[in-house]
Amino acid sequence: MSGFDENIVREYFELNGFFVRQLRKYQVQSRKKRFDEEIDMLIYNPKADKKIRPAGFQLFSNDIVHIHQAIVVVKAWHSSRFTPAILRSGTKVFDFLKKDVLSKVNDYFDFNEMDLGKNDAVFKKILIIPSLPSGEPHRSESITLLKEQGIDGIISFATILESLIKSIEINHSYQKSDLLQLIRILKIYDMIKEPQMTFFD
Repeated sequence: MSGFDENIVREYFELNGFFVRQLRKYQVQSRKKRFDEEIDMLIYNPKADKKIRPAGFQLFSNDIVHIHQAIVVVKAWHSSRFTPAILRSGTKVFDFLKKDVLSKVNDYFDFNEMDLGKNDAVFKKILIIPSLPSGEPHRSESITLLKEQGIDGIISFATILESLIKSIEINHSYQKSDLLQLIRILKIYDMIKEPQMTFFD
């Protein structure tokens, strides 16, 4: 189901003004990933105001509009709890931060073609996860571990799904996107409601 989860993330970034490049259309299962297979997608927002930095480590939709470019890795462990123990357990969460992987990122973005200067050639490293632990000290401990490994920010699936649901208008037809069209149909038949004024982890 990783392809489906990545499509959810892709739709989210595209609706928020990003160009998205999905680096592969296949899933690696029977062998160890090559270093060029660790990153799920690249995102690029030409309209981002690079002078404004996101306020926190956990990113929301009003934060990501200030991100110029980033590498994104999706960890769709929907049925598992994300804890500090998982981060320490060698689950390969941080494999995309290895030097061999990051050294290829500039080639992926092709800065010469984009006519970007050296000061612009800085990319964020974003991790998509189900959620952070809600209680302390596990929440703070998880954030510290992620930062120490070089993660610049995380986005929860709840944030992504909330944004997608809010963005879909029932009087529009989204025939070019199965996911968005499904959300529209579910909203038409009152199967899902607009997210309430609550904050998601």
